Amino acid sequence: MAALLLVPAVAVVALALGYPLVRQVVMSFQQFGLAQQFGQPPEFVGLSNYTSVLSDPSFWAVLGRSVGFCFVVALITMVVGTAGALLLTACSRPVAVCVQVVMLLAWAMPVLSSLQVFQWMFDSRSGVVDWALAGVGFDGMAGFNWFSTPGAFFSVAGLLVTWMSVPLVVFMVYAAVTQIDTSVLEAAALDGANAVQAFRHVIAPSIAPVLALVTLLEIIWDLRVFTQFHVLQANGGITEQTNVLGTYVYQVGLAGGNYGAASAAALLLLLLTLGISARYIALLLKEPA
Repeated sequence: MAALLLVPAVAVVALALGYPLVRQVVMSFQQFGLAQQFGQPPEFVGLSNYTSVLSDPSFWAVLGRSVGFCFVVALITMVVGTAGALLLTACSRPVAVCVQVVMLLAWAMPVLSSLQVFQWMFDSRSGVVDWALAGVGFDGMAGFNWFSTPGAFFSVAGLLVTWMSVPLVVFMVYAAVTQIDTSVLEAAALDGANAVQAFRHVIAPSIAPVLALVTLLEIIWDLRVFTQFHVLQANGGITEQTNVLGTYVYQVGLAGGNYGAASAAALLLLLLTLGISARYIALLLKEPA
């Protein structure tokens, strides 16, 4: 009887997620372009779309760029977020609450609003970043275009993604740390453990499941970034040298009109995501009910 109560929710989820996924799988085996958008029947082409994507040198460049970006940004986000959570535990409750409210507002800010702020900060004509760097002696940074070179572009994009992700990491790690028995931390302090030793031998093992989950989510989110790169590229970025998987799929599909190849690329991204999360999914399946 209890299982019947889940049927409506399962049906909604299956309809909302299952149909688009099945449609994308079918489309990845079809020649689906602009003609099909106007009613021409799609032609079954087998694995042609997959071979086309996998034989495209730019796809492998984009893949390597995306994987490198997501792991670097996820690492920085986890380090900064965990450090921020530990600092919050050392603050008084009023201070901790105020900091959390500010971080919540920053985290809840719409992506496009955050992009507008960052575009203004790094603008080559009136940006505060160039002005500040020139003011402290870096005269060559006056009027520097942060979106004209891949290195500078990825620095801005990485900073933006990190800034938007850190609050969630802080909240989750802070919640986990506050659940640790204080007597354990006090015992470690009495044994002479410093802050680093206490984190390494007491805090980290205690919150390891939370750290693993948050790290996995960060990697997946950073691997699937699209909006930040798409908007920054429109601001003057070098598209071919700054493409990641999300923008690559967009350019092949919506911009290039090859929806079949775009579907194949999107499914390859899905398989990569599942591969990264496979170990965690296996651990979940092994847990007793």
